[in-house]
Amino acid sequence: MINLEIPKKFKPLINQAHQVAAHVFRPVSRKYDANEHAYPVELDMLAAIMDGMNDAVAQTGMGEGAGAGKLKQDAKTSDGIHNGTNMSTVLSLQELCWGDVGLSLTLPRQGLGNAAIAAVANDEQFARFGHKWAAMAITEPGFGSDSAAVRTTATKDGDDYLINGEKIYVTSGERADAVVVWASVDRSLGRAAIKSFVVEKGTPGMEVVRLEKKLGIKASDTAAIVFNNCRIPASNLLGSPEVNVEKGFAGVMQTFDNTRPVVAAMAVGVAKAALDRTRSILKKAGIQLDYQAPLNNSSQIMATLYRYEADWEAARLLTLKAAWMADNGMPNSKEASMAKAKAGRVANEITLGCVGLLGPMGYCEDELLEKWARDSKILDIFEGTQQIQQLIVARRLLNKTSSELK
Repeated sequence: MINLEIPKKFKPLINQAHQVAAHVFRPVSRKYDANEHAYPVELDMLAAIMDGMNDAVAQTGMGEGAGAGKLKQDAKTSDGIHNGTNMSTVLSLQELCWGDVGLSLTLPRQGLGNAAIAAVANDEQFARFGHKWAAMAITEPGFGSDSAAVRTTATKDGDDYLINGEKIYVTSGERADAVVVWASVDRSLGRAAIKSFVVEKGTPGMEVVRLEKKLGIKASDTAAIVFNNCRIPASNLLGSPEVNVEKGFAGVMQTFDNTRPVVAAMAVGVAKAALDRTRSILKKAGIQLDYQAPLNNSSQIMATLYRYEADWEAARLLTLKAAWMADNGMPNSKEASMAKAKAGRVANEITLGCVGLLGPMGYCEDELLEKWARDSKILDIFEGTQQIQQLIVARRLLNKTSSELK
Protein backbone atom coordinates (compact mmCIF):
# COMPACT_ATOMS: atom_id res chain seq x y z
CA MET A 1 0.00 0.00 0.00
CA ILE A 2 1.28 3.46 -0.89
CA ASN A 3 2.11 5.72 2.05
CA LEU A 4 1.79 9.38 1.10
CA GLU A 5 3.13 10.74 4.39
CA ILE A 6 6.56 12.39 4.48
CA PRO A 7 8.96 10.15 6.46
CA LYS A 8 9.67 11.51 9.94
CA LYS A 9 13.43 11.42 9.37
CA PHE A 10 13.09 14.28 6.88
CA LYS A 11 11.27 16.62 9.24
CA PRO A 12 14.42 18.22 10.76
CA LEU A 13 15.74 18.96 7.24
CA ILE A 14 12.39 20.40 6.15
CA ASN A 15 12.21 22.55 9.28
CA GLN A 16 15.75 23.87 8.79
CA ALA A 17 15.05 24.73 5.15
CA HIS A 18 11.81 26.49 6.12
CA GLN A 19 13.62 28.55 8.75
CA VAL A 20 16.17 29.64 6.14
CA ALA A 21 13.34 30.56 3.77
CA ALA A 22 11.40 32.53 6.38
CA HIS A 23 14.21 34.28 8.26
CA VAL A 24 17.00 34.66 5.68
CA PHE A 25 15.44 34.65 2.21
CA ARG A 26 12.21 36.56 2.63
CA PRO A 27 13.67 39.55 4.51
CA VAL A 28 16.08 40.26 1.63
CA SER A 29 13.91 38.98 -1.22
CA ARG A 30 12.76 42.39 -2.42
CA LYS A 31 16.23 43.89 -1.95
CA TYR A 32 17.84 41.59 -4.53
CA ASP A 33 14.83 41.69 -6.82
CA ALA A 34 15.40 45.45 -7.07
CA ASN A 35 19.20 45.11 -7.43
CA GLU A 36 19.72 42.57 -10.18
CA HIS A 37 23.25 41.13 -10.46
CA ALA A 38 24.16 42.26 -6.91
CA TYR A 39 25.61 39.30 -5.05
CA PRO A 40 23.49 38.25 -2.02
CA VAL A 41 26.18 38.48 0.65
CA GLU A 42 23.72 37.14 3.21
CA LEU A 43 24.11 33.73 1.58
CA ASP A 44 27.80 33.41 2.43
CA MET A 45 27.02 32.43 5.99
CA LEU A 46 24.55 29.86 4.69
CA ALA A 47 27.16 27.91 2.73
CA ALA A 48 28.66 26.41 5.88
CA ILE A 49 25.22 25.86 7.37
CA MET A 50 24.01 24.04 4.25
CA ASP A 51 27.14 21.88 4.23
CA GLY A 52 26.44 21.04 7.85
CA MET A 53 22.86 20.15 7.00
CA ASN A 54 24.11 17.91 4.20
CA ASP A 55 26.60 16.15 6.47
CA ALA A 56 24.03 15.70 9.22
CA VAL A 57 21.50 14.30 6.79
CA ALA A 58 24.07 11.95 5.28
CA GLN A 59 24.89 10.59 8.74
CA THR A 60 21.25 9.68 9.28
CA GLY A 61 21.25 7.66 6.07
CA MET A 62 18.94 9.98 4.17
CA GLY A 63 21.38 11.07 1.52
CA GLU A 64 22.43 14.71 1.33
CA GLY A 65 20.88 18.09 0.77
CA ALA A 66 19.96 19.86 -2.43
CA GLY A 67 22.37 19.26 -5.24
CA ALA A 68 25.11 17.78 -3.08
CA GLY A 69 24.55 14.04 -2.97
CA LYS A 70 25.73 11.25 -5.27
CA LEU A 71 22.49 10.22 -6.95
CA LYS A 72 21.94 6.51 -7.40
CA GLN A 73 19.56 5.51 -10.17
CA ASP A 74 21.10 2.45 -11.76
CA ALA A 75 19.80 -0.43 -9.67
CA LYS A 76 17.05 -1.14 -7.21
CA THR A 77 18.07 -1.15 -3.58
CA SER A 78 18.32 -4.52 -1.92
CA ASP A 79 16.94 -3.40 1.42
CA GLY A 80 13.40 -2.52 0.36
CA ILE A 81 11.91 0.94 0.01
CA HIS A 82 14.46 3.73 0.15
CA ASN A 83 14.03 7.47 0.62
CA GLY A 84 17.35 9.19 0.02
CA THR A 85 19.12 11.99 -1.79
CA ASN A 86 16.50 12.70 -4.42
CA MET A 87 13.70 12.87 -1.87
CA SER A 88 15.64 15.06 0.56
CA THR A 89 16.57 17.38 -2.30
CA VAL A 90 13.02 18.01 -3.49
CA LEU A 91 11.68 18.38 0.05
CA SER A 92 14.32 20.91 1.09
CA LEU A 93 14.10 22.91 -2.16
CA GLN A 94 10.32 23.10 -1.90
CA GLU A 95 10.77 24.87 1.43
CA LEU A 96 13.61 27.11 0.25
CA CYS A 97 11.60 28.26 -2.78
CA TRP A 98 8.68 29.04 -0.50
CA GLY A 99 11.09 31.77 0.59
CA ASP A 100 12.67 32.85 -2.72
CA VAL A 101 13.38 31.00 -5.96
CA GLY A 102 16.21 33.27 -7.10
CA LEU A 103 18.06 33.06 -3.81
CA SER A 104 17.60 29.27 -3.79
CA LEU A 105 19.24 29.10 -7.21
CA THR A 106 22.24 31.10 -6.05
CA LEU A 107 23.03 29.08 -2.93
CA PRO A 108 26.70 28.04 -3.07
CA ARG A 109 27.24 24.38 -3.96
CA GLN A 110 23.56 23.81 -4.64
CA GLY A 111 23.50 24.46 -8.41
CA LEU A 112 21.85 22.46 -11.18
CA GLY A 113 25.33 21.48 -12.32
CA ASN A 114 25.75 19.70 -9.00
CA ALA A 115 22.80 17.49 -9.89
CA ALA A 116 24.41 16.82 -13.28
CA ILE A 117 27.67 15.78 -11.59
CA ALA A 118 25.77 13.59 -9.17
CA ALA A 119 23.90 11.91 -12.03
CA VAL A 120 26.84 10.95 -14.25
CA ALA A 121 30.17 11.38 -12.43
CA ASN A 122 32.18 8.36 -11.38
CA ASP A 123 33.42 8.10 -7.79
CA GLU A 124 36.75 9.80 -8.52
CA GLN A 125 35.06 12.69 -10.31
CA PHE A 126 32.48 13.06 -7.59
CA ALA A 127 35.28 13.27 -5.02
CA ARG A 128 36.84 16.13 -7.03
CA PHE A 129 33.75 18.04 -8.07
CA GLY A 130 30.92 16.94 -5.78
CA HIS A 131 31.35 19.81 -3.33
CA LYS A 132 32.08 22.54 -5.84
CA TRP A 133 29.35 24.98 -6.79
CA ALA A 134 28.52 23.89 -10.35
CA ALA A 135 26.36 25.60 -12.96
CA MET A 136 25.04 23.79 -16.03
CA ALA A 137 25.51 25.05 -19.61
CA ILE A 138 23.37 23.48 -22.32
CA THR A 139 21.49 26.16 -24.31
CA GLU A 140 23.21 27.89 -27.23
CA PRO A 141 22.30 30.84 -29.50
CA GLY A 142 21.18 28.39 -32.20
CA PHE A 143 18.86 26.21 -30.13
CA GLY A 144 16.83 26.08 -26.95
CA SER A 145 14.69 23.04 -26.20
CA ASP A 146 16.36 20.64 -28.64
CA SER A 147 19.29 19.52 -26.51
CA ALA A 148 20.52 17.25 -29.30
CA ALA A 149 21.36 20.31 -31.42
CA VAL A 150 24.52 21.11 -29.46
CA ARG A 151 27.15 22.84 -31.61
CA THR A 152 29.83 23.40 -28.96
CA THR A 153 32.69 20.99 -29.62
CA ALA A 154 35.19 19.16 -27.43
CA THR A 155 38.21 18.04 -29.47
CA LYS A 156 40.63 15.50 -28.02
CA ASP A 157 44.20 16.83 -27.84
CA GLY A 158 46.54 14.39 -26.12
CA ASP A 159 45.41 14.05 -22.50
CA ASP A 160 43.14 17.08 -22.80
CA TYR A 161 40.03 18.33 -24.56
CA LEU A 162 39.76 21.70 -26.30
CA ILE A 163 36.28 23.20 -25.93
CA ASN A 164 34.98 25.75 -28.43
CA GLY A 165 31.53 27.31 -28.58
CA GLU A 166 29.07 29.60 -26.83
CA LYS A 167 26.53 28.89 -24.10
CA ILE A 168 23.70 31.19 -23.05
CA TYR A 169 21.24 31.40 -20.14
CA VAL A 170 23.65 29.68 -17.75
CA THR A 171 22.18 29.95 -14.26
CA SER A 172 24.91 30.99 -11.78
CA GLY A 173 27.35 31.01 -14.69
CA GLU A 174 29.40 33.87 -13.27
CA ARG A 175 29.32 32.95 -9.58
CA ALA A 176 29.75 29.17 -9.69
CA ASP A 177 33.08 27.43 -9.11
CA ALA A 178 32.61 25.29 -12.22
CA VAL A 179 30.32 24.85 -15.20
CA VAL A 180 29.09 21.52 -16.58
CA VAL A 181 29.23 22.05 -20.36
CA TRP A 182 27.45 19.93 -22.95
CA ALA A 183 29.64 19.52 -26.04
CA SER A 184 30.05 17.15 -28.97
CA VAL A 185 33.21 15.09 -29.32
CA ASP A 186 32.33 14.33 -32.98
CA ARG A 187 29.51 16.25 -34.65
CA SER A 188 29.41 13.79 -37.58
CA LEU A 189 28.04 11.15 -35.16
CA GLY A 190 25.07 13.26 -34.10
CA ARG A 191 23.57 13.25 -30.62
CA ALA A 192 25.44 10.10 -29.59
CA ALA A 193 28.65 12.14 -29.41
CA ILE A 194 27.30 14.69 -26.93
CA LYS A 195 29.10 14.51 -23.59
CA SER A 196 29.22 16.67 -20.49
CA PHE A 197 32.45 18.26 -19.25
CA VAL A 198 33.37 20.06 -16.05
CA VAL A 199 35.13 23.38 -16.73
CA GLU A 200 36.40 25.05 -13.59
CA LYS A 201 36.18 28.80 -13.09
CA GLY A 202 39.30 30.64 -14.21
CA THR A 203 40.25 28.09 -16.87
CA PRO A 204 41.97 29.97 -19.76
CA GLY A 205 39.70 30.24 -22.79
CA MET A 206 36.50 30.44 -20.76
CA GLU A 207 34.95 33.93 -20.60
CA VAL A 208 31.68 35.25 -19.20
CA VAL A 209 30.69 37.81 -21.83
CA ARG A 210 27.27 38.93 -20.61
CA LEU A 211 24.80 38.83 -17.73
CA GLU A 212 21.14 38.76 -18.74
CA LYS A 213 18.43 41.06 -17.39
CA LYS A 214 15.37 39.00 -16.59
CA LEU A 215 11.68 39.11 -15.72
CA GLY A 216 12.17 37.22 -12.46
CA ILE A 217 14.67 35.29 -10.30
CA LYS A 218 16.81 38.44 -10.35
CA ALA A 219 18.84 37.38 -7.33
CA SER A 220 20.29 34.66 -9.54
CA ASP A 221 22.85 35.55 -12.21
CA THR A 222 22.23 34.24 -15.74
CA ALA A 223 25.31 34.33 -17.93
CA ALA A 224 26.46 33.96 -21.51
CA ILE A 225 29.80 32.15 -21.71
CA VAL A 226 32.21 31.80 -24.64
CA PHE A 227 34.76 28.96 -24.87
CA ASN A 228 37.74 29.61 -27.13
CA ASN A 229 40.22 26.70 -27.22
CA CYS A 230 39.44 26.16 -23.55
CA ARG A 231 41.74 23.34 -22.46
CA ILE A 232 40.59 20.91 -19.78
CA PRO A 233 41.90 17.50 -18.64
CA ALA A 234 40.30 14.48 -20.33
CA SER A 235 39.39 13.28 -16.84
CA ASN A 236 36.88 16.15 -16.63
CA LEU A 237 34.58 14.35 -19.07
CA LEU A 238 31.71 13.03 -16.96
CA GLY A 239 30.88 9.39 -17.43
CA SER A 240 32.18 7.22 -20.25
CA PRO A 241 34.21 8.85 -23.08
CA GLU A 242 33.08 6.15 -25.55
CA VAL A 243 30.51 7.08 -28.19
CA ASN A 244 27.72 4.52 -28.46
CA VAL A 245 25.61 5.34 -31.50
CA GLU A 246 22.92 2.81 -30.55
CA LYS A 247 22.54 4.18 -27.04
CA GLY A 248 22.57 7.78 -28.24
CA PHE A 249 23.11 10.38 -25.54
CA ALA A 250 20.97 8.70 -22.91
CA GLY A 251 23.82 9.06 -20.42
CA VAL A 252 23.85 12.84 -20.39
CA MET A 253 20.06 12.95 -20.69
CA GLN A 254 19.85 11.08 -17.38
CA THR A 255 20.81 14.43 -15.88
CA PHE A 256 17.31 15.68 -16.67
CA ASP A 257 15.70 12.72 -14.91
CA ASN A 258 17.29 14.06 -11.73
CA THR A 259 17.00 17.80 -12.30
CA ARG A 260 13.41 17.97 -13.58
CA PRO A 261 11.92 16.82 -10.25
CA VAL A 262 14.18 19.42 -8.60
CA VAL A 263 12.69 22.19 -10.76
CA ALA A 264 9.22 20.80 -10.13
CA ALA A 265 9.89 21.07 -6.39
CA MET A 266 10.87 24.72 -6.85
CA ALA A 267 7.54 25.32 -8.60
CA VAL A 268 5.64 23.55 -5.83
CA GLY A 269 7.39 25.74 -3.27
CA VAL A 270 6.64 29.12 -4.86
CA ALA A 271 3.04 28.08 -5.59
CA LYS A 272 2.58 27.19 -1.93
CA ALA A 273 3.96 30.59 -0.93
CA ALA A 274 1.31 32.30 -3.07
CA LEU A 275 -1.49 30.11 -1.73
CA ASP A 276 -0.45 30.59 1.89
CA ARG A 277 -0.21 34.37 1.57
CA THR A 278 -3.49 34.66 -0.32
CA ARG A 279 -5.38 32.63 2.28
CA SER A 280 -3.86 34.77 5.04
CA ILE A 281 -4.88 38.05 3.37
CA LEU A 282 -8.39 36.78 2.62
CA LYS A 283 -8.80 35.59 6.20
CA LYS A 284 -8.00 39.09 7.48
CA ALA A 285 -10.69 40.37 5.10
CA GLY A 286 -13.21 37.96 6.58
CA ILE A 287 -13.07 35.39 3.78
CA GLN A 288 -12.09 31.99 5.10
CA LEU A 289 -12.19 28.65 3.33
CA ASP A 290 -14.81 26.25 4.70
CA TYR A 291 -14.01 22.73 3.59
CA GLN A 292 -17.18 21.38 5.21
CA ALA A 293 -19.54 23.56 3.18
CA PRO A 294 -21.09 22.20 -0.08
CA LEU A 295 -19.17 23.33 -3.16
CA ASN A 296 -22.30 24.80 -4.74
CA ASN A 297 -22.51 27.20 -1.80
CA SER A 298 -18.94 28.45 -2.26
CA SER A 299 -18.06 31.86 -3.57
CA GLN A 300 -16.07 32.28 -6.78
CA ILE A 301 -12.96 33.11 -4.76
CA MET A 302 -13.32 29.99 -2.64
CA ALA A 303 -14.02 27.75 -5.64
CA THR A 304 -10.91 29.09 -7.38
CA LEU A 305 -8.73 28.45 -4.34
CA TYR A 306 -10.13 24.92 -3.97
CA ARG A 307 -9.11 24.21 -7.57
CA TYR A 308 -5.68 25.72 -7.03
CA GLU A 309 -5.16 23.59 -3.93
CA ALA A 310 -6.14 20.42 -5.80
CA ASP A 311 -3.77 21.20 -8.67
CA TRP A 312 -1.00 22.04 -6.22
CA GLU A 313 -1.43 18.73 -4.38
CA ALA A 314 -1.33 16.81 -7.66
CA ALA A 315 1.91 18.57 -8.64
CA ARG A 316 3.44 17.88 -5.24
CA LEU A 317 2.63 14.17 -5.35
CA LEU A 318 3.93 13.77 -8.90
CA THR A 319 7.18 15.42 -7.81
CA LEU A 320 7.56 13.14 -4.81
CA LYS A 321 6.85 10.09 -6.96
CA ALA A 322 9.55 11.03 -9.50
CA ALA A 323 12.09 11.56 -6.70
CA TRP A 324 11.09 8.35 -4.93
CA MET A 325 11.51 6.33 -8.12
CA ALA A 326 15.02 7.74 -8.60
CA ASP A 327 15.92 6.85 -5.03
CA ASN A 328 14.74 3.28 -5.63
CA GLY A 329 16.60 2.73 -8.88
CA MET A 330 13.54 2.89 -11.11
CA PRO A 331 13.65 4.56 -14.55
CA ASN A 332 11.71 7.79 -14.05
CA SER A 333 12.05 9.75 -17.29
CA LYS A 334 8.29 9.81 -17.91
CA GLU A 335 7.47 10.65 -14.30
CA ALA A 336 10.16 13.35 -14.11
CA SER A 337 8.67 15.04 -17.18
CA MET A 338 5.12 14.65 -15.86
CA ALA A 339 6.13 16.30 -12.58
CA LYS A 340 7.97 19.13 -14.34
CA ALA A 341 5.10 19.76 -16.77
CA LYS A 342 2.39 19.73 -14.10
CA ALA A 343 4.28 21.71 -11.47
CA GLY A 344 5.56 24.35 -13.90
CA ARG A 345 2.10 24.98 -15.33
CA VAL A 346 0.40 24.93 -11.92
CA ALA A 347 2.91 27.34 -10.38
CA ASN A 348 2.34 29.84 -13.20
CA GLU A 349 -1.43 29.56 -12.90
CA ILE A 350 -1.53 29.75 -9.11
CA THR A 351 0.88 32.65 -8.63
CA LEU A 352 -0.66 34.78 -11.36
CA GLY A 353 -4.16 33.76 -10.30
CA CYS A 354 -3.52 34.80 -6.70
CA VAL A 355 -2.38 38.20 -7.96
CA GLY A 356 -5.70 38.48 -9.77
CA LEU A 357 -7.77 37.36 -6.77
CA LEU A 358 -6.27 40.09 -4.59
CA GLY A 359 -6.43 42.84 -7.20
CA PRO A 360 -4.28 45.93 -6.55
CA MET A 361 -2.93 44.40 -3.34
CA GLY A 362 -1.52 41.48 -5.29
CA TYR A 363 -0.23 43.64 -8.13
CA CYS A 364 1.74 46.16 -6.06
CA GLU A 365 5.19 45.74 -4.55
CA ASP A 366 3.80 46.03 -1.04
CA GLU A 367 3.34 42.25 -1.31
CA LEU A 368 5.69 39.58 -2.70
CA LEU A 369 2.85 38.04 -4.70
CA GLU A 370 3.70 39.91 -7.89
CA LYS A 371 7.33 38.86 -7.54
CA TRP A 372 6.37 35.21 -7.08
CA ALA A 373 4.28 35.42 -10.26
CA ARG A 374 7.32 36.73 -12.17
CA ASP A 375 9.69 34.21 -10.60
CA SER A 376 7.43 31.25 -11.36
CA LYS A 377 7.48 31.73 -15.12
CA ILE A 378 11.04 30.47 -15.56
CA LEU A 379 10.13 27.22 -13.80
CA ASP A 380 7.90 26.34 -16.74
CA ILE A 381 10.69 27.12 -19.20
CA PHE A 382 14.12 25.93 -18.09
CA GLU A 383 15.03 22.23 -17.88
CA GLY A 384 12.63 21.76 -20.81
CA THR A 385 9.52 23.74 -21.69
CA GLN A 386 5.94 22.60 -21.14
CA GLN A 387 5.73 21.42 -24.76
CA ILE A 388 8.95 19.42 -24.52
CA GLN A 389 7.77 17.65 -21.36
CA GLN A 390 4.50 16.70 -23.01
CA LEU A 391 6.41 15.37 -26.01
CA ILE A 392 8.64 13.22 -23.79
CA VAL A 393 5.64 11.83 -21.91
CA ALA A 394 3.92 11.02 -25.22
CA ARG A 395 7.03 9.18 -26.46
CA ARG A 396 7.20 7.11 -23.29
CA LEU A 397 3.49 6.25 -23.35
CA LEU A 398 3.49 5.36 -27.06
CA ASN A 399 6.94 3.74 -27.00
CA LYS A 400 8.18 6.01 -29.78
CA THR A 401 11.69 7.28 -30.41
CA SER A 402 12.52 10.96 -30.84
CA SER A 403 12.80 10.45 -34.60
CA GLU A 404 9.40 8.73 -34.74
CA LEU A 405 7.55 11.33 -32.69
CA LYS A 406 8.72 14.93 -33.03
